[in-house]
Amino acid sequence: MPLNRSAQLMRWFFSPFYGQERSYWRAVTACFLAASTFWLLNALNKTYTTRIAYPLAWRYDATRYVPVQPLPTEVAVNVTTRGWKLLRKHLMLDMKPAEITLPGLPATRYVTGRVVRPALQASMEGLQFNYLISDTLWVAFDQLLSRRLPLALSPAADGSALPFAARFTPASVVFRGPARQVLALSNPYPVHLPRAPASSTNGDMSVPIGGPDLVKTSVPEVRVRLQPRPLVSLLMRIVPELSGFPAGREYQLWPATVQVRLQCFPEDSARLSQQRSQVRVQLHYGQFAGPDSSLQPVLAQVPALVRGRRVITPTVRVSVSGGMK
Repeated sequence: MPLNRSAQLMRWFFSPFYGQERSYWRAVTACFLAASTFWLLNALNKTYTTRIAYPLAWRYDATRYVPVQPLPTEVAVNVTTRGWKLLRKHLMLDMKPAEITLPGLPATRYVTGRVVRPALQASMEGLQFNYLISDTLWVAFDQLLSRRLPLALSPAADGSALPFAARFTPASVVFRGPARQVLALSNPYPVHLPRAPASSTNGDMSVPIGGPDLVKTSVPEVRVRLQPRPLVSLLMRIVPELSGFPAGREYQLWPATVQVRLQCFPEDSARLSQQRSQVRVQLHYGQFAGPDSSLQPVLAQVPALVRGRRVITPTVRVSVSGGMK
């Protein structure tokens, strides 16, 4: 049977090794190591043509320009060399990067093989450069710009002002990075507070500056001290609405408008004036005791920007047309 024949072959192959002393196995191991060493040395002395990734080093004026995307750190090339050199390359031993100088920044968008080849040939020691796998390397630069900006609290998620002011230490921060990103920063620069600023001691806390990834700041965070904010008052005259009054009858109001005082933060005053139509005052029929009654006006709706409210007009006289005056 095939299975029995296989077992017999295995016993025949291993039978010389049964019952051997320890010295025998040491000799076998030494022979195996010697053969492996000679094979490895012979392989490393041969010449190979293969593809490798060769390291690059970029040279440019770092005081004036900054890359806006990561620069290539290596380039794929085809080379011919001995096995020893390939081993040193894979172990990253004594590999001199190819230095590529970038002129004409920040307009340069790519580097062709005409620029890369001389740099590779000058840096490759013991490697025969054959050709580039990719003939174009893409780069992107911008001018390096510094800009000092004052700080301010970021508004609430709905765009309304926060109920407290802030004192920053330091009061301004220097932003340094690509010109396009730095010039796009808001002036003053908004600082976002934690979700629960009230948990800090006496309204004093440390807040990170944040900002785009490529933009660096002169300080990583600032101290913020929260303070109560002053409010401004706006007086409005609103025509009251009749709520719950029977239909089909005419009513006369005196005065015809109700004076209302609304309070908001200074930066919200212009928006609040534009939202005048959202202020609603009502007179409820439940207070109406006869054909001629004085009703207390009630604020039924105000814009979300309002931080304080009060109806100045105490009462409105409501008369049924043709009744007592």
